[in-house]
Amino acid sequence: MCGVCGCGGEHHPLAKLSPVPAHGHAHGHEHDHDHDHQHGHTQTQDHAHLSPGRLVQIEQDILAKNNRYATQNREYFNRRRILALNLVSSPGSGKTALLTQTLERLKQRLPLAVIEGDQQTSLDAERIRATGVPAVQINTGKGCHLDAHRVGHALENLNLQDQSLLFIENVGNLVCPAAFDLGEAHKVVILSVTEGEDKPLKYPDMFHAADLMLLNKIDLLPYLSFDLDRCIAYAKQVNPKLRVLALSAATGEGMDNWLQWLLAEQQLLQITYR
Repeated sequence: MCGVCGCGGEHHPLAKLSPVPAHGHAHGHEHDHDHDHQHGHTQTQDHAHLSPGRLVQIEQDILAKNNRYATQNREYFNRRRILALNLVSSPGSGKTALLTQTLERLKQRLPLAVIEGDQQTSLDAERIRATGVPAVQINTGKGCHLDAHRVGHALENLNLQDQSLLFIENVGNLVCPAAFDLGEAHKVVILSVTEGEDKPLKYPDMFHAADLMLLNKIDLLPYLSFDLDRCIAYAKQVNPKLRVLALSAATGEGMDNWLQWLLAEQQLLQITYR
């Protein structure tokens, strides 16, 4: 969690994140500015001298506030029958490449949109827009994850259609995003076979929070010592309910299974909230 990893700014691990422009709360619910996204902290506080108990309380307060915003987002998504997915991974997993290939395959079948999270640059958002799918960039600066408040504001810049499929590509990080609900229907964790099969054991919170694990870059397996079965066993050890799909965004192998999962989840949402 943020109090350990040091995200959010130089004054405190949970301090100010760069704002997303607001345009009248078009998505239909309230997101107060909460002291310019400082989550209730003043930048003059010397948090280094706070007791461990006080730091824990601060973190609990922030997660509780985030969960309130996440509930608002989720209500909005469900009311509009929008399937929102939170894509999480470490850097270099091929998350953006997987996303662009997914968009290319689905853009003629469903209304799509993307919220793109990065610490700096809009490079990934530009890659998304090149597919013809609308994307809003959130730059978190020193922050290492998206939060529900900022996602709510990003929705104001997306003209989402009812029954859309919304991908929220989180900042590359397997720690903090596990704790922050964005209002999504599912967390989808992407793990590249180049990363090592023990990642689920090293970062159990993320794999426990996810509903689906995508094992990407399986086209590279002949050149690696990665044990696919062992990785899946480790992931199931952490989360017995976790579904696992192996695929390659580069070659397209396994992509049909991923697309079928997406379409099935989107259809289920339409039935549930019609």
